[in-house]
Amino acid sequence: MRRAVGPLLAVTVALVLADSAIVTLALPDILQHLDTSVAQVAWVLISFNLVLGLVAVPTAVVFHRAQPRILGAIGIAVFAAASAWCAVAQSIEILNAARCLQALGGALALVGCLELLIDVYGERRGLAAWITAGVVGTAAGPVAGGLLTQAISWQAIFVVQVPFAVLAVPAALAVRDVPNVPELPPEADDPDDGEPAQQGPARHRPAIRHNLTLALLSAALTAALFLLVLLLVDGWRHSPATAAVTVSVVALAALAARPLARLLDPSPEVEVAVGSFLVAGGLVGLALLPSAELAWTIAPQALVGLGLGLTVDQLTAQAMHLRLPRVEHAAWTIGARHLGVVLGLAILTPIFVSDLQDAQVPAQEAITSLVLDAPLTAQDKVALAKALGDELKNQQGEVPDLHSAFVAADLPADARPAAAELERALNDQLERAATRAFRDSFLVGAGLALLALLAMVAPRRRSSPEDS
Repeated sequence: MRRAVGPLLAVTVALVLADSAIVTLALPDILQHLDTSVAQVAWVLISFNLVLGLVAVPTAVVFHRAQPRILGAIGIAVFAAASAWCAVAQSIEILNAARCLQALGGALALVGCLELLIDVYGERRGLAAWITAGVVGTAAGPVAGGLLTQAISWQAIFVVQVPFAVLAVPAALAVRDVPNVPELPPEADDPDDGEPAQQGPARHRPAIRHNLTLALLSAALTAALFLLVLLLVDGWRHSPATAAVTVSVVALAALAARPLARLLDPSPEVEVAVGSFLVAGGLVGLALLPSAELAWTIAPQALVGLGLGLTVDQLTAQAMHLRLPRVEHAAWTIGARHLGVVLGLAILTPIFVSDLQDAQVPAQEAITSLVLDAPLTAQDKVALAKALGDELKNQQGEVPDLHSAFVAADLPADARPAAAELERALNDQLERAATRAFRDSFLVGAGLALLALLAMVAPRRRSSPEDS
């Protein structure tokens, strides 16, 4: 059991942080299964990130006064129970309530696993395992969620988390008690002000610059981890599995970033600056896609993934470097990341929803023109126009799926080839309209990444708490 403790705790960290975006590709299925609205289903994503972002630091304050293995095990157990509750939820209200409880348990689990991993592996390896697991979970969340939704159902996303979390509870309890003492000797320098720390438990100020940069980058990454999958599934009508495989480019590039960074060995500031610039460049590339071909998304996604791998773990490590209590500063990074996701959703969602609505009129005009020019009889055009009109009305506020309109039109056999060609032309038109509708959101996401870059490279005052 002792040998499995570390991996189980690392998997738990990855699961909790994957949950920030794991439901993205499942949202259309949840919307249909629970018969709810787009606004309500969005809270399946928002509620988890908002609660985790808000409770992380208060949880760590309480946690610092207790034994990590006890509260960590409680947090993992709550996370497991809430995941099971999510899987059996029969209404959107219950699902969102379960997601909030899942985030609360996740906050305890994250700060507990940090201390326990350090006890299992030692300071350097334990902290590296905690940070790396978080990066992998964040990048792989949408991929895993899409594959599970396509292969089984959206409920499977939550079901598969339960056994891992259940196994992690005894793993946490198996770790010996970790004394809550300063990790640094009393004479160690305070990273905030350069003065010797006081005897006894040390307390350092949060790393504002690094956490602010982390929040802005998380907001920018929302465009890639949330909006891109919406474009692929709702805009370009790909299956969740196809979208999941496509966005796996981000996760693979993020994993490749660390070996690349070790090879080049840049300073932490240069690494974060380059990573932020890569994220911005990748989002600009997604904004300027020349067509709805999946291949065009690969290079921009690779840039985003490399940027993710270069920035998130480095910023997390720098925000925690020599700062005590360690769990509280770890919690600040968790709060910054997840409140950044909420910020990104709050900024980007209204933009792409508005752009989708603005695109409806020209798209309808293009559809009308294509129908009128189609080699069909007047009677068939009237029947098809009526069916298309009904579908467009029923699917307002989203990229419409017009296939059912062609089925409902009940065209004669000799008109079917022309109708099939018309359907392909309409789908091409809608794909172009959807791609344009997401353009501004991707550009705003790139702007957030550039703001993160500015926050990191802006001149610092000599006495700034970030001088360390």
